[in-house]
Amino acid sequence: MNFAIGVFDLFAYTIPGALYMAFFGYLGAKLHVLTAASVGGVPTVVLVVVIVVLSFLLGYLAYPLGEALERVVPRRRRRNAAEEFVRRMPSAKDRLYLKESPHLLLGAIQLHDKDIAVDVSRLRASGLMVRNCAPPLLFGAIAAIVEIFAGRHPFIAAGMAALLLLASLTLVSQGRKLALWAGMKTFELCFWLPEIDEKLTADEVSRKSA
Repeated sequence: MNFAIGVFDLFAYTIPGALYMAFFGYLGAKLHVLTAASVGGVPTVVLVVVIVVLSFLLGYLAYPLGEALERVVPRRRRRNAAEEFVRRMPSAKDRLYLKESPHLLLGAIQLHDKDIAVDVSRLRASGLMVRNCAPPLLFGAIAAIVEIFAGRHPFIAAGMAALLLLASLTLVSQGRKLALWAGMKTFELCFWLPEIDEKLTADEVSRKSA
């Protein structure tokens, strides 16, 4: 049986899940639940498979945490992908497809040319990866704050807490930026799709007449 993880799954779930694994591994070592002897006794192949599978599952289960953190962190400014695209391409302001969801438009791009749609999928996956990596870093910052009072190196722990907290907030911001770029890329590619406005117009007419 072949087991494969797609690029989207790797970016959006597995890599953030690996950070959760690292955090729980740190807690396990601190609580003396995990030891070098217990881990070293597991065959390497089995250990790698277990880590990959658990990373994917943790990333999938913790996906809502990334969404929640993005809602909590304040935005410096709200930017709309369609508005940004029109600002850069004024001639497209009357195009009908700009009113549609970027996710629906991505499906249209994939039907037209899957290879071209890869660029949008890559940006979306990268944005989700960056955003979903923020919560485990925030948990790491909280653990570092605890280490300030309970550990032997409070100054190092304080520095790590500040660094991890800043990294977590920065990742949320960068995730939003990548999501904006993915939306703009979607509109840019749809600008050149043949007859996309005609198809949307026909669909709207059929809905109204139904």
